[in-house]
Amino acid sequence: PKDSSGTEMRLVHLDLKGAAPKVSYLEQLFPLLSRLGANGVLIEYEDMFPFKGELEVLRSPYAYSEEDIDWIQQLAELHKLEVVPLVQTFGHVEFILKHEKYQHLREVERFPNSFNPHVPDTLALLKSLLSQVMEKHRRSSWIHIGADEVFHLGEGMDSKSWMSHNRGDVGTMYLKHIKQVLGFIAARYQGLRALMWDDMLRKISTGALRESGIAKQVSPVVWFYAPDFEVEQIGQFLAKYAESGFEAVWWFASAFKGTTGPAQAWPPLNHHVRNQLSWLRVMQAMPRFAPLRFQGIVLTGWQRYDHYSVLCELLPVSIPSLAACLQTLVHGGFMEETRRKVLDVLGFQSLQLEQGTWCVCVAAARSGEIYHMVEQVNGHLKESVQKALEEERVWPWGWSSGYHRKHQFGNPRNMESFGSKLLK
Repeated sequence: PKDSSGTEMRLVHLDLKGAAPKVSYLEQLFPLLSRLGANGVLIEYEDMFPFKGELEVLRSPYAYSEEDIDWIQQLAELHKLEVVPLVQTFGHVEFILKHEKYQHLREVERFPNSFNPHVPDTLALLKSLLSQVMEKHRRSSWIHIGADEVFHLGEGMDSKSWMSHNRGDVGTMYLKHIKQVLGFIAARYQGLRALMWDDMLRKISTGALRESGIAKQVSPVVWFYAPDFEVEQIGQFLAKYAESGFEAVWWFASAFKGTTGPAQAWPPLNHHVRNQLSWLRVMQAMPRFAPLRFQGIVLTGWQRYDHYSVLCELLPVSIPSLAACLQTLVHGGFMEETRRKVLDVLGFQSLQLEQGTWCVCVAAARSGEIYHMVEQVNGHLKESVQKALEEERVWPWGWSSGYHRKHQFGNPRNMESFGSKLLK
């Protein structure tokens, strides 16, 4: 593995669970990321990885081929981008547990969100997943094991039994599983460093964290997506993790899209830039938390909230937000120099940060087309529909209830008065 310990990393998160970019799109995206100041990509493959053998059932019909994975990494290397694969190892595993073949690995039988950590097949499956992904990422220095939002952990019968027999709680049970995953990685891939989201660790006592020993094996990625927050909100986590024995390398996570609503179509630019500004204040305050040292930040770009939900903002529509966020981090703030660089790289004419809108040049015709089409839907079309419903709110709901629709029953006079507007 390459030694990037002295480099401040800026990773762009490519969440592939829904509307994954074609490789031809990544050929255009990677040089842009490099120009904007990124030096790595965190790739969350989910069902887009070309799993084979026993795991082939997990592959999407549109999954990348093995050749695609090789080319993606060559592209990244060409543009000086470190590739960090992300494999979920506890929660957010709907793409696995939705399959009948793996339903017996669910923590709670009726929910496909999280693994049951007590079934031996769970760890065996994770070893296969990690092995196949790492086999295709031999040059990577880091791996991300996810491990966030393990919903319903402790609610399954096996977990309740384990806790009662071991005088344990959900936290110690969580750490036991994570330690097994990290132990496999450490034994199999010497020198490979591990990352994990930190939200589950926030609820666990300092004593339990220290006793688990995971501090020597993984770096927490502290994520926070609010537009404005205080250094102290993050400082409390840093102090806790430092006391728990985690080493002096720290990772943070901001967002450029996908965090302001599960059906958000238009990225609120001002929201995301302010999120970066808050993180900059934390980075500037790092001397207060010595010997902790800032290692890198992940700019997350969630495609959808989970495997079953609709898409959030499309990636092409979120590129301006990503550009503004990256350049804010590079320049240490959103200044005139930041604005000029973003406009120059994207080929845009102007930017209104508060409104989150851009004026697109003819030179950026293709991306501008997509941008304007979504703008029309998000702004003008949505607004006109809401206006029509508000103006006619008495009529549609009084004469077009669920009962009326079920029985195809209604007064033509009333239907005609608002029907044309609703059809439009």
